Amino acid sequence: MAGKTAPFAPFEWMIAWRYLRAKKAEGGVSTMTWISLIGITLAVFALIATLAVRSGFRAEFVDTILGANAHVTVYNTTVVNEFGVQSRTIDDYEAMAERIRAIPGVTRVAPLVKGQVMANAGQNNSGVQVFGIWAEDLNTIPRVANPEEFQGDIARFSEGVAIGSGVARELGLRLGDPIKLISPNGVKTAFGTSPRVNAYEVVYIFTAGRYDIDRTRVYMPFEEAQLYFNRDGVADELEVMVEEPEAIDDLTLPLLQAAGERALLWTWRDASGSFLRALDIEDNVMFIILSILVLIAAMNIISGLIMLVKNKGRDIGILRTMGLTEGSLLRVFFICGAFTGLIGTALGVILGCLFAIYIDPIFSVVNMISGGGVWDPSIRGIYALPAKLEFADVMSAVGLSLGLSFIVTIFPARRAARLNPVEALRYE
Repeated sequence: MAGKTAPFAPFEWMIAWRYLRAKKAEGGVSTMTWISLIGITLAVFALIATLAVRSGFRAEFVDTILGANAHVTVYNTTVVNEFGVQSRTIDDYEAMAERIRAIPGVTRVAPLVKGQVMANAGQNNSGVQVFGIWAEDLNTIPRVANPEEFQGDIARFSEGVAIGSGVARELGLRLGDPIKLISPNGVKTAFGTSPRVNAYEVVYIFTAGRYDIDRTRVYMPFEEAQLYFNRDGVADELEVMVEEPEAIDDLTLPLLQAAGERALLWTWRDASGSFLRALDIEDNVMFIILSILVLIAAMNIISGLIMLVKNKGRDIGILRTMGLTEGSLLRVFFICGAFTGLIGTALGVILGCLFAIYIDPIFSVVNMISGGGVWDPSIRGIYALPAKLEFADVMSAVGLSLGLSFIVTIFPARRAARLNPVEALRYE
């Protein structure tokens, strides 16, 4: 009794390769096979490009949040003093800051004085948010101390104010120009409260990478901010940075215990959680939609393989009479279909990776062709379309494409294997 041939024996690969190389007139690769190849290539390319942009956008958004904002903001509940005035300031901010610094995982604690004021330069006016902060603490904010672009010298911070590039652009300010800050809660007089108007020299201009930060933020020396906002001897809140921002929930209880009974917390997840959740939902929906496109492209393999089986009916009959088993025939046509999916997937991966790597010049060309204004940072929050290749994203696209290609190939391959050799050769 003859021994069984090993699966995917060399002769099976040889026959499959012969069918794939055959010209259309010889019953070889059909137009549908080429369509399925191109379809899979484009679907995998679109899937990888979308996943790369998604990963890049999320990484850039989170990086700008964590690089220019507090990981946790500690502030007090509102109380009413003996004069009937409501206040939520922190009187013992230095002691509170020391207790919080002692918590393992906390890297920095900075007292802040905050307020919203009107900024003026010449005929230009704009609403800004002022952050009163110590110079040494400002130097530890990554997106401010080491921004994408900057002008001036942050070492001169004690001599003036640091402003975002959006504020400078809105007010037409340059280094050394005075910026006038107008606060409605100024000096209390016998005739009421008069606005406080102070002018400061612009000593540093930064671009943090987030439009809303660059457009509204002004940093002022801490002691000057206390005087300007009538916060003598107190702070409005504490800005806390931690080693692992993603695990901020684990530090919530220790932070509350260290801060005291009046303390409340506002984490970066609280501030941007809804946006991150929307990104996650969008990611899942886009993956499902693009997976359907990959499935549609893979389904074309069935059409191409059925046509190949029909054209090779005589060959199938001859091979069966020569002793080829159903399993061998199934593997021959499986190789033909799977090879289409494999080549299409490989080409799609190459195109998708190239798109992610060279997204900046590609986007520049698109922006130039369209006349500019394709990307509006005031809407999207960041200045450019980011892309970040993740190994897991590429592997998920490859696995999905190959899996679907192999599965849909089985059905026409089984049909070819079960073809009756007598019926195949009857009219030959």
